[in-house]
Amino acid sequence: MTSQEYCKIAVAALEDRKAEDVKIIDIREISPVADYFVIADGTNQNQIQAMRDACEEALYKAGLKTKQIEGNSSSTWILMDYGDIIVHIFSKEDRLFYDLERIWRDGKIVDVADL
Repeated sequence: MTSQEYCKIAVAALEDRKAEDVKIIDIREISPVADYFVIADGTNQNQIQAMRDACEEALYKAGLKTKQIEGNSSSTWILMDYGDIIVHIFSKEDRLFYDLERIWRDGKIVDVADL
C-alpha cells in the first residue's frame, strides 16, 4: 500500500470521528522526514482521544504500525508517526498556536480526492 492510500485511510478515520479542518500537506519535495502530514483538530479531549484511537485502529488494520506516538489522553496535541505519514491531532487552540500549515507552507496542500 502507498503512503497516499494510508493518508486516505487516516483521513476517513478522523472524519468518522467528526474531525474538523482536516488537511493533508505533501512534504515529499521539501523534507526527508515524511511524505505527508495529516492535520486535524477536535473540539474536546474526548473527541481528540477518539480521533487518535480511530486513526490508529484503521491504519493498523491496513497493515501500518506506528513508529511512535507522542501525547496521551490529556494531551491537546497528539503526534502519530507512521514513517511516511505523520498524523497531527490538535485542540483548536493548539492548532492555531503551533500553526503547522504556516511552518510547512512550502509543502503542497492536497485534497484527499487527489491522492
